Amino acid sequence: MLNTIVRWIILALALILVARITPGMEISGLLAALVSVAVISLINTFVKPLIVFLTLPINIITLGLFLFVINALMFGLAAFLVPGFSLGGFFPALLGSFLYSLFSIIVNMTVGQPRTAT
Repeated sequence: MLNTIVRWIILALALILVARITPGMEISGLLAALVSVAVISLINTFVKPLIVFLTLPINIITLGLFLFVINALMFGLAAFLVPGFSLGGFFPALLGSFLYSLFSIIVNMTVGQPRTAT
């Protein structure tokens, strides 16, 4: 449980960093970043698999590169749903989602997954 909370806070800080790096992307504060990370996680858990399944033919044709577009659209959906998180168009969403994914990979490798009791 504590591991999950730590990852959530670190990802929120990473999202604030991504907003500072990406032109056209703004986060109003830590609370908006925390809510945004929660919404991004929920979207990636429930909505993204359905969208990936429905766009499978174009993903196959583009050799998976269309997944970058899907990630940007899911990132834009999160910005639309969360007040205090805004994007200035598709390209800030594309760059922001790419950078956030990189930070997320680094955080997950560093903090790790929760251990199960044996």
